[in-house]
Amino acid sequence: MSTANLKKTNVLEQLTKAALTFIAILTVAVTFIILWILLKESAIFFKQVSIIEFFTSSKWEPLLEPKSFGILPLICGTMLITIGAGVIAIPLGMVAAIYLSEYAGQTFKSIIKPCMEILAGIPTIIYGFFALTFITPLLKNIFPDIQVFNALSGAIVVAIMILPMVSSLVDDAFSSVPRGLKEGAYAVGATSFEVIGQIMIPHTASRILASFILAISRAIGETMAVTLASGANPQMTLNPLESIQTMTAYIVQISLGDTPAGGIEYLSSYAVAAVLFVITLSMNMMGQAIIRWKK
Repeated sequence: MSTANLKKTNVLEQLTKAALTFIAILTVAVTFIILWILLKESAIFFKQVSIIEFFTSSKWEPLLEPKSFGILPLICGTMLITIGAGVIAIPLGMVAAIYLSEYAGQTFKSIIKPCMEILAGIPTIIYGFFALTFITPLLKNIFPDIQVFNALSGAIVVAIMILPMVSSLVDDAFSSVPRGLKEGAYAVGATSFEVIGQIMIPHTASRILASFILAISRAIGETMAVTLASGANPQMTLNPLESIQTMTAYIVQISLGDTPAGGIEYLSSYAVAAVLFVITLSMNMMGQAIIRWKK
């Protein structure tokens, strides 16, 4: 390589390194700015509302008189959606990943996997309308007493949304299994079912569990789909046929502009967002810790 070309290559490498460093620093800076804003506004909120009441009260009525700021109904609604979505999406995603990894032909896999990943690119508000206009009427035929806005419809549509994530991450985990392990098992007469159950799943258990946690974290943060499907009725209930409100749906409600900026109702959205931030961050850190622990 000539001296001129070598200099151009070095300059390009330096520019690339500088650009990547800037992007990394910007990402960290944005995260800390978001965290600072949430903590700053939440601190103002907790000067007016007892933090004990906030985390222990089961009544959330920030827009009515007398105002009540107990976040437990929002957490209950969020968990109802999240657990329901996980119960549906995790087994189906696992089965889909096993089929794609071990049973599907390459031609079929090359078609169906991109089609599944397209689901992740559909705007969430479209999923919300889909739940409201298709899933809920369908459920009405099975459960006549189901409300128009209900947790079950929200859980189903969120499960559809995170299903591609579960299947894709688990399939990627299966692809990381050394080929020699599988071929050795087949060589001694193991069936596909035995290879999956005794080699592939144990070998990738940490990555599979981490993929489940990341998918659940994605479900917790879902906004527009559950806002349209599950309604805005914060209550402590385990009945999936009733209307509930999640933490994200409440933030949307406050963000519509019906409440004055700087008021206690406005500040409450930052406190809710801070709790949501801590939950999702904790789950992401848990997933990363599981991956590192098993390496």
